[in-house]
Amino acid sequence: MIVILKQGTTQKEIDNITDAIEKKGVKVNPVIGKELIILGLVGDTSKIDHTQIEANRNVEKVMHVAEPFKKANRMFHPEPSIIDVNGNKIGGNKIAMIAGPCSVESEEQITSIAEDVKKSGANFLRGGAFKPRTSPYAFQGLKYEGLELLKKAKEKTGLPIVTEIMSPYDIDKFVEDVDVIQVGARNMQNFDLLKELGKTNKTILLKRGLSATIEEWLMSAEYIMAGGNENIVLCERGIRTFETYTRNTLDLSAVPAIKKLSHLPIIIDPSHATGKWWMVDPLAKAAIAIGADGLIIEVHNDPANALCDGQQSIKPSVYNNLVTELRLIAKAIGREI
Repeated sequence: MIVILKQGTTQKEIDNITDAIEKKGVKVNPVIGKELIILGLVGDTSKIDHTQIEANRNVEKVMHVAEPFKKANRMFHPEPSIIDVNGNKIGGNKIAMIAGPCSVESEEQITSIAEDVKKSGANFLRGGAFKPRTSPYAFQGLKYEGLELLKKAKEKTGLPIVTEIMSPYDIDKFVEDVDVIQVGARNMQNFDLLKELGKTNKTILLKRGLSATIEEWLMSAEYIMAGGNENIVLCERGIRTFETYTRNTLDLSAVPAIKKLSHLPIIIDPSHATGKWWMVDPLAKAAIAIGADGLIIEVHNDPANALCDGQQSIKPSVYNNLVTELRLIAKAIGREI
């Protein structure tokens, strides 16, 4: 349920209405915009008589929200959210560029790639320290050593770190060392992990689950937001369909769908979506054209010998050319990289 107040309602009147509603057992999230003043009611609103609220002369109208996600809902937060990570914005006019290898392999490797992608225009460094793999025999990442190497690359380049968390037990370490904590597709519905991340104030990159609907995805974001952390970036990385030619099926329609339903920024991962390096270029361009707020792309200096997902990684020189072309697309739609 949302309460829309009349223009010109004073802060004192807003506080009085908020207090009266919260006495009925729900939480009120005020959104004070340039044109609208909205009170979002979160909790069990079934016992609230909307006619009593509408009797207040400062109330324009009361609307019921059908979707189960409240804090992530655009009705509660009409303006798109812009997430600030150390001065780097995700959302808004500037498109976020996140790049780096699937896995951290060595200090030389991660530092070299970080320097290359920064020169090309990337403003975030991605790199896997903990790697969830389908096979228990596959490379699982350097773990804590990998985190230390990412920190060294950050020291040399200044790029904020984006890396995936696997366990709630590592949250304190990630809060200390990582700038953007990635929740992978396999953990999208790890609700214990999401609840703990909700207690932090770190930016969370929430990837869509393998077969998750958009509503399920937003409900996972709701778990984090319900804990108090609203610094969330959504990431579409392909979903599982009957098609086997590509690793997954990239759902570009998720971008306008999320923009309609939610205020949270959404980025695209064309690397994991297809599993094919030569598809990254066209899908990255399509993502920018359709309105994505950023891209997370796997870049490796030696894909043929990469320890993880070399087949979907592009070389630094290819990334550089891609970013150059993406700038033209961004400019055409009134945005910038």
